[in-house]
Amino acid sequence: MTILNDAPLVVAGKSYQSRLLVGTGKYKDMDETREAIETSGAEIVTVAVRRSNIGQNPDEPNLLDVISPDKYTILPNTAGCYTAEDALRTCRLARELLDGHKLVKLEVLGDEKTLYPDIPATLEAAEILVKEDFDVMVYTSDDPLIAKRLEDIGCAAVMPLAAPIGSGLGIRNPYNILTIIENANVPIIVDAGVGTASDAAIAMELGCDGVLMNTAIAAANKPVLMASAMKKAIEAGREAFLAGRMPRKRFASASSPIDGLII
Repeated sequence: MTILNDAPLVVAGKSYQSRLLVGTGKYKDMDETREAIETSGAEIVTVAVRRSNIGQNPDEPNLLDVISPDKYTILPNTAGCYTAEDALRTCRLARELLDGHKLVKLEVLGDEKTLYPDIPATLEAAEILVKEDFDVMVYTSDDPLIAKRLEDIGCAAVMPLAAPIGSGLGIRNPYNILTIIENANVPIIVDAGVGTASDAAIAMELGCDGVLMNTAIAAANKPVLMASAMKKAIEAGREAFLAGRMPRKRFASASSPIDGLII
């Protein structure tokens, strides 16, 4: 759906109509993966290179047979990497497997319990990848100062978490996200923590350029139906942001004008 008077999402010089980005993990099978992604309307699909086969294992089913690079922008990610070195190695492997593909999602995790990003390692890896001519979309904390540093390094998009990965808690620090948006000159895409459609709508109402999610769809009782709900939530939240909400008021205000009221 194209929203009236709205510019497209632009990442690394390429335009997208959909502002919903989706992952490929945790589905019951390839058919459900394909159907949910198609229903979501997403154009950018992220793939965990260390957990998915995109050609490195020729004897196993290839995920790219389900999400063709001819139809989607494939966004290889470094999920499962706990050091800058592992993340760099994974991005380089992805570029080789995808014939020189430059767009990657960088995430360097701090520990297995929280899956929070290791910020020093993330900054180190981002700087090297940018120098190696990658287009880097980077997962980070909701710290506005770190978000700005990643933008200054040259990242193509900054992706602050809403809440811990896979938690479904929604946006825990909306004012942090808002501060990041207000100071950004690159797309800000909420990544991690969305649980249901209202969470996605809130992110878009804040002014985020997009939302990336995986578990919120894949772990739903009906993933394909949730994919449909998320698509609509992203569109509704974006329209609400563009429309501009009414101001909050402490007391009631009549919906109808009282001028000319018959007494």
